[in-house]
Amino acid sequence: MPGFEIRFEDDELTRVLARVGAALGDMEPVNAQIGELMVEKTKARFDTGKGPDGVIWAPRSETTITRYLRLGFTPGPIPLTGQSKALRTQIFYEARAEDVAWGSSMIQAAVMQFGAGKGQFGQTSRGAPIPWGDIPARPYIGFSDEDRGAVIELFEEWLKDAAGE
Repeated sequence: MPGFEIRFEDDELTRVLARVGAALGDMEPVNAQIGELMVEKTKARFDTGKGPDGVIWAPRSETTITRYLRLGFTPGPIPLTGQSKALRTQIFYEARAEDVAWGSSMIQAAVMQFGAGKGQFGQTSRGAPIPWGDIPARPYIGFSDEDRGAVIELFEEWLKDAAGE
């Protein structure tokens, strides 16, 4: 028990602290804003071909390019951007009061993020390895320093709004 007590008897300060306290009790709105921001930042990485750490994604192998051409696809210059652009467009977030998560539920999403070795997932019924070759990691989900700053800025603005500034 402290030996002294400080008591605020300032109605405006009391109201501001009450608003901020109420806002902090329900973080889902700001987490949704963070989720929207990070989905857009993640999608933008497909334009640059760089991961959150700024490292350029490994290029497609000659084997992959040859296979695409044989199938009638014209591969673009940036890996992870196929004919359908599905991986780029299938990024979503889920915001809750306590946290926010974003990513993709597409079957290839984790392999593209973390990479995979030839045959890591077994074999086809004809005995071919799955995947048929090594796939380098090409991280697209995560925080860059710029992302971190944007999230902090967004959160600061949210607190100012909560405080009624």
